[in-house]
Amino acid sequence: MVHRKSPREIENMRKAGRVVSKILDELGDIVRPGVSTLELDQHAERRCRDFGVIPAFKGYNGFPGSLCVSVNEEVVHGIPSRRTLKEGDIVGLDFGVIYDGWYGDAARTFAVGKVADEVSQLLRVTQEGLLRGIAQCRPGNRLFDIGHAVQNYIEGFGYSVVREFVGHGIGRALHEDPQVPNYGPKGKGIPLKEGMVLAIEPMVNAGKADVRVLSDGWTAVTADRSLSAHFEHTVAITADGPEVLTLSE
Repeated sequence: MVHRKSPREIENMRKAGRVVSKILDELGDIVRPGVSTLELDQHAERRCRDFGVIPAFKGYNGFPGSLCVSVNEEVVHGIPSRRTLKEGDIVGLDFGVIYDGWYGDAARTFAVGKVADEVSQLLRVTQEGLLRGIAQCRPGNRLFDIGHAVQNYIEGFGYSVVREFVGHGIGRALHEDPQVPNYGPKGKGIPLKEGMVLAIEPMVNAGKADVRVLSDGWTAVTADRSLSAHFEHTVAITADGPEVLTLSE
């Protein structure tokens, strides 16, 4: 069942989203060669305490961290560890909080130091694919219009859209209906309506779309070990179109 939110409920989610974006801003400033993924996680958890919010991922289905940290060929759900980032890496940071019972969720992929031009392009294209999906979040459009816009743009560059993991509704729960694929036929799926709030999150591989999960039970990697990028925003559908609740100031 899809839960549509009232303006007051969206305001609470807006507050959650502001905290998520602020902490992701800070993490982006910290990302550099020599920093461990555990240090990033510790900063995120410490700042949750400062803001008086709950880290949404910690303990979720047993996940051990406050932050999902995915490096290079890791697609999503990387577990923080003592692994240190190196010059030329890319690192995806997926982060969420609970504010007064309401969730906010976003992800960004950062370059670590200087990266090759083709790596920078992968990040730019993935982020633009997200924005094109968000632009479809208008009353009267259909759910698969979002994924179609993402897929059509991404595949135009020869990249692949991951299919095993998708976006989702969000609100009082981290994952609500509907699922929001990053692919699909235009004009299909349920109608988009005012008050729906969706976490839209394209995961894009430089190589093939296939992924597999490592023995830790969490970390998903590209099957061909190509690089993968991930960007996500929490988006409210309003009468005037999409409102990004996790937009950085």
